[in-house]
Amino acid sequence: MHTTTITGLTAPNIFHDLVNDRIQTLHREAEEQRLAMRLSRLQRARREVERANARLRQALIRQH
Repeated sequence: MHTTTITGLTAPNIFHDLVNDRIQTLHREAEEQRLAMRLSRLQRARREVERANARLRQALIRQH
């Protein structure tokens, strides 16, 4: 009888802990995705700046 009470009280707690762990994992994964997207945008912006600098250099060379 005592075991049933402990199991009855423990099961909801375990389920609650599992749900909380999953929520934390989802939040962590979402943050990782946001960071990956920021990094991707930053890398793209750097490439665009490099291309713009190359075009500017070429334009300056043609002027001389």
